Amino acid sequence: MPEQDGAQYDVIIIGGGPGGSTTGALLKKYAPKMRVLILEKETFPREHVGESQLPPISRILEEMGCWEDVEKAGFPIKIGVTYTWGRTTDPWDFEFLPLDAIHDDEPRPAKYEGWRQQTAFQVERDRYDTILLDCAENLGCEVRQGTRVASIQRDGDRISGIELESGDVVTAKHYVDASGNAAILRKAMGVNIEAPTLLRNVAFWDYWDNDEWANEIGVGATRVHIRSLPYGWLWFIPLGPTRTSIGLVCPADYYKSCGKSPAEVYHDAIKQESWVEAHTRNATSENEVRSTTDWSFISDRTYGENWFLVGETVGFADPILAAGLTLTQSGGRELAYTILELERGEHDRAWLVDRYNELQLRRVTQHMRFAEYWYSANGVFEDIQENCTEIAKHAGLKLDPQQAFRWLSQGGLDNDVAGQAGVGGLDVAAIKQIMLRFTGDASNKKHVDWTVNGKNVFKLNLQNATRKKIGSLSNGRIHQAIAYERSDRRLEIVGVAGLLVAALEESSDLEHIMGYLQRAFDAQLPREHHPIALQHAVQTLEAMANEYWVLCSTKRGKQVLNVQTPVEGAFIHSHDEQGMTARPTPALESGTG
Repeated sequence: MPEQDGAQYDVIIIGGGPGGSTTGALLKKYAPKMRVLILEKETFPREHVGESQLPPISRILEEMGCWEDVEKAGFPIKIGVTYTWGRTTDPWDFEFLPLDAIHDDEPRPAKYEGWRQQTAFQVERDRYDTILLDCAENLGCEVRQGTRVASIQRDGDRISGIELESGDVVTAKHYVDASGNAAILRKAMGVNIEAPTLLRNVAFWDYWDNDEWANEIGVGATRVHIRSLPYGWLWFIPLGPTRTSIGLVCPADYYKSCGKSPAEVYHDAIKQESWVEAHTRNATSENEVRSTTDWSFISDRTYGENWFLVGETVGFADPILAAGLTLTQSGGRELAYTILELERGEHDRAWLVDRYNELQLRRVTQHMRFAEYWYSANGVFEDIQENCTEIAKHAGLKLDPQQAFRWLSQGGLDNDVAGQAGVGGLDVAAIKQIMLRFTGDASNKKHVDWTVNGKNVFKLNLQNATRKKIGSLSNGRIHQAIAYERSDRRLEIVGVAGLLVAALEESSDLEHIMGYLQRAFDAQLPREHHPIALQHAVQTLEAMANEYWVLCSTKRGKQVLNVQTPVEGAFIHSHDEQGMTARPTPALESGTG
């Protein structure tokens, strides 16, 4: 690649964690001649909190070429989460896939195929981050560990070089801040941050070992356990057959007022939660309680003239949704694609960088919004109920399921897959089931109402909407597509949403729409994937209807759409006292009738 202003590198990345290594690895995968330098102040392996993942990361690991290495490390397979959260203390499960699809007796390492495409990992970050950084280095990145940045040399909004602690200065065409909480470049460039939420928590954690766990919760397909307390919640994350991470999250104000040390408040919390207390009774801890602030925040911007922010330098959303690593590595992928296209020069620079900026800020904000809903809907938070009430008031949040869904939808529930409604690892059906559990006695309600239920006329509504170009990513390229925007809502004409728009442009009649979808599925998907594809289509139609991109009505004498959210579904259902899951029923039933 041609040099610019005598730069030594094409890209310099500050930080060798998942954000930096993902960005570097994908840059080198798709542009092997690119000169990429990763500066890391620590010497790996090093410990780091944030062990729980969501399934979108698995796709990124496969694209980076390190899925097999992560599999060989033997990290537990994560299939979901068990919660005590809502109006009662009864545990319930959120699964990434139906239990009958799981074959956890298959040998490992396994390939990224079949049911494993819908799972995640629970990782020891010292080993996991080392695997990712080694991957970037093996692909050709120059990695300098134990190398501290002394200062950022800048000229206005442009970086002219990075001075290292050794006194050397390194230069590049593009600079990336992946330094996490240190935010080296962000601070040097004077980027402001704000906390548009009342979720200001602290976390305390330690690591425990117990041979008994190998017979129950530390082997095979595992779940994270989230357990509510009157003043916060505990995480219990299996990291291997006998080792687990246990942490407490509570409001900073509560911790300051309780008069206890971090170790005291942490161990008191474990004693107060019966399930965690029982599972740690015969366990030993490292007896080193760590702590950090988990304050949700977001940066004013993510780029400048020749620099970018990625990962937690951009923003941080409360860990209740376990989205930190997912946001970081998804952001690293987006940034790598953005820089690749900047180098090719085939797209307008302003469009590329504005697209990256808007997407990163919107994703963090969406997760903050969802976290606010989770906290304000937890009736178990007795000691901090006033704070939760203020969170709901601050957000303008109403806890009626339909109103809450509309509120969450503003800005688009499209965080995980472009053109497909979902956020935080949850699709629309799962979000509605959670709302059902959070807003009352689920045993007395059969379903949360769907806007599209009982309707058979679906009219596309693009009135007062403006067209804009968006991008979809594949094989190292950003392909332009179209989106419509109206107020703070967006309809992306890609993926499932794009398929629905094409069907709706032909006809508003349900039977015609279903026939169009069926023909598209026949042409694009194996027959066994049709049911799940139809579910995604119906759920995306619901999100479009709630954002008024589709106007629904009923014409008498014709078949209607029948969609319900059962209390006990395949993805969200009750957890029995022995720790075994209840027999699930479908979370979404759709069709005409």
